[in-house]
Amino acid sequence: MRIELYYWPTIQGRGEFVRLALEEAGARYVDVARARGGMHAMRRFLDGAHPGALPFAPPFVRVGRTIVSQTANVLAFLAPRLGLVPDDEASRAEASQIQLTVADFVAEVHDAHHPIASSLWYDDQRAEAARRAQHFVAERLPRYLGWLESVLARNRRSRGRWLVGRDRTYVDLSAFQLVAGLRYAFPNATARCERTLPKLVALHDAVAARPRIAAYLASERRLPFNDEGVFRHYPELDAPA
Repeated sequence: MRIELYYWPTIQGRGEFVRLALEEAGARYVDVARARGGMHAMRRFLDGAHPGALPFAPPFVRVGRTIVSQTANVLAFLAPRLGLVPDDEASRAEASQIQLTVADFVAEVHDAHHPIASSLWYDDQRAEAARRAQHFVAERLPRYLGWLESVLARNRRSRGRWLVGRDRTYVDLSAFQLVAGLRYAFPNATARCERTLPKLVALHDAVAARPRIAAYLASERRLPFNDEGVFRHYPELDAPA
C-alpha cells in the first residue's frame, strides 16, 4: 500500500500526527509537498482539480483513488491498515474518541498564540494572546493532560502503559507528540504539570524509544519545532519558571 501524505513542507503541525503513525508502522509513503513540485500538486487537490473528495485543508492522504482529510479521520482510516489499532469496534471507537479530544486540545494550543485570527501576525494580537495563554497554562493544559493520565490509569489491559488496549496505538503516538510539542512551546508550564503525570511521561518516553520512532526522530525527516507551526515558543506566554 503506497500512501501519499499532503502537508505543508516546513512545519510539523497537524501533519506530524500522521507522519508518526506512518513511521511507526514502517509504511511506504511519500511526503508529497516536500518533494520537487509537491506544493503545486497539493494545491491542485485543494483547488478541486482531482475527482473524489475535496479536502478543506492539509493534512490529507491519498491511498489509491481514496482521498481522506482531517487529522483524526486520516488516522482512523489508516490505523487498521497499519496495525495501529485493535480489531474490535469498541476499542476503535475509544481510540477515535481520544484522537478527537487531542484535536480539540491542539486547536486550543494554537489559539493560545493566535486567539483572534490565524491570518494576523502574532504581534498584531499580543495583548489578547497574553490573556488567552494565562488561562491556557493555568487551566486548559493541566486539564487535558490530566485527562490523558486518567485514561492511562484506567486501562488495566496494558497496566497503564498505553491508552487503548494491550499494545501501542496511533493515539499513543499522538500523546507523545502533544508532550513533545508542549515541552517546546510551554516548557515551564509543562514541566510543572508533568510532576503529577508519571504515566503520561512514561508513555512519551516509551514511544520515543521505539526503534522506528527513535530512528525517525534522529533523521532529517523529523522537522524541528519552529514558530510557524501549531506549537510555538513565545517565552512571554509561558508560566514563570
